[in-house]
Parts: sequence; C-alpha cells; structure tokens
Amino acid sequence: MAILMITFLLSSCGSMERKKQERQSQMKGTISISGAFALYPMTVKWAEEFQKKYPEARVDISAGGAGKGMADALSGMVDLAMFSREITQVEIDKGAWYIAVTKDAVVATISSKNPAKDAILKKGLTRAALQDIFLKDKNHQWREYLDVTIPDPMNVYTRSDACGAAEMWGKFLGSNQESLKGIGVFGDPGMADAIKNDPLGIGFNNVNYAYDMDSRRVFDGMEIVPIDLDENGELSKDELFYHTLDSINLAIKEGKYPSPPARDLYFVSKGKPQNEIVLEFLRWVLTEGQQYVESAGYVPFPEEKIKAELKKLND
Repeated sequence: MAILMITFLLSSCGSMERKKQERQSQMKGTISISGAFALYPMTVKWAEEFQKKYPEARVDISAGGAGKGMADALSGMVDLAMFSREITQVEIDKGAWYIAVTKDAVVATISSKNPAKDAILKKGLTRAALQDIFLKDKNHQWREYLDVTIPDPMNVYTRSDACGAAEMWGKFLGSNQESLKGIGVFGDPGMADAIKNDPLGIGFNNVNYAYDMDSRRVFDGMEIVPIDLDENGELSKDELFYHTLDSINLAIKEGKYPSPPARDLYFVSKGKPQNEIVLEFLRWVLTEGQQYVESAGYVPFPEEKIKAELKKLND
C-alpha cells in the first residue's frame, strides 16, 4: 500500500509539473504596450517577472505619455496602453476597455537649489497659491506666496505631451491640462531634469520620477513642495509625509494626500483582449504581480478592488 501511495504521489507530481511546463510553452508571443510615463517603471518590473515565468513570452514597452498610449491602443498599434487618468465616455464609446492595476500620485517639485527652499519646506504652498501659479499667465515671484525677500522671478513648468500627470494636476487645481500655464516640457524625465537644473523653477512629477527607488528618498537636486491642505499658513503633522517614498505612498493609501492628484493607473485595450497571452499577463499582474507593487514604489489596491478588476477579465 505504501509503495502504491508513493507511486501515486510521484505520478501526480509529475503530471502537475508536465501541465505547468505545457502551460508555459503555450504562453508564446509578444505583448506590445505603450503610454503613460507614470506606469512605465511598474510595467517594466512586471514584464521582467512575467517573462521569467513564461520564457517564451516577450513584452515590448515604450513610454510616450497617456495620450499616445490611448491613441495607439484604440488604433490597434499596441495590445495595451498604460494610462494615468480616468477614462472618458468618449474613449469608452471608441471601444476603450480597461482595468485598474495600481495607484500613485502627482507632486509639485522644485530644485534643491531654490533660494526659497527653506520657506517652502517649512510652510508649503496652499492650493489657492498653486492655482494662481499654474493657472494664471503672469510674471510670478516667490515673494508673492512666501515670507521671503527674494526678488527673482518664478519659472513655471508644465507638460507639453498629452499626459495623465498634467490632467490630474489640472483637476486638483479645479481645471485641466489645457489650462495649465508654463514652459512645456516633454515627459516625466524631461520635467525632472528641467526642475533640477532651474533653481527658480516649479513643476510637477509623478511620484516615481521624484523619489529614488533604491534610497526611497527624493532624488538629489529636487525637493517636493508640501501642500498646506487646510490652508492655515503652516504645515501640521498630518501634512508632513513627503520625506520618503514609503511615507507619501502611505498617505496616498490612507487618503491623507488628496485625489486628484492621487489616481488609479490602468491598462487599456480596444475591446477586451482576445489574445490569451495578453489575458494571462493581466491576470498575472492582478495576482502574482501585486507582490512587486510596493517595492516598485506604487500603492497596492485592497483585496476587494483586486477582485472587482479580476471579474472584468472573467466576464
């Protein structure tokens, strides 16, 4: 009896291993993805791990902004778009199908060499001040918003590409990307470089382009502008959560940092994907892939949200 049981177990294990190998061998082909800079680092990590599990799969990824990703997906140029703002009804009417996969936020950024840095980090800027800075086309000065005597002008930067970061920043300010004023810069990396190199500049970045993934601290050459959320002229303990990537992500998760500019991030396709390898990738992202979310610098969804998104794949 013992010999029969051992034989049965070995046979079962062998059968399971064969099925696993068969499934891995069936997952062949290429998944093409383009779009939002916000989701790009997370997607790269997911692609690396997915390809380890399915060696015959290939995931090609390019960042060019959420607008480009949506256009590429709806035209059939790519399988999936990385997307970083809410999907509009117009886009849904054109066939956009989507699932949310993680969460992040947009933050205001300045150079670490900004002459008003100490005052900014001590008192922050109110939403009203940020509205004035980013929505009014005038010659701004730092002394308009802070108790400083700096005579130098303020250089305002915005995004030149159609992107979720600018749209969500605009929404936080009560408007949209088209209404944002400033010097147009392409992409998150471009914005980060512009801010680092301009001591008088102010702009905005997705969290993962403001914080270093290894140190979990703000990148050298940059500072995050704290938002005085209650607009009382000082930063309370509950408004000070910018010192590390993990602390701001906890604030996003707990709703202390406002939404917008915090937002869900999506994968979008034209209609529900029919290619099995694309479907498997999306299932994997919402299950095994979630273990990489926090270490990659993003905010994980609660279990109920994951279940709701998985249901879209099974409907």
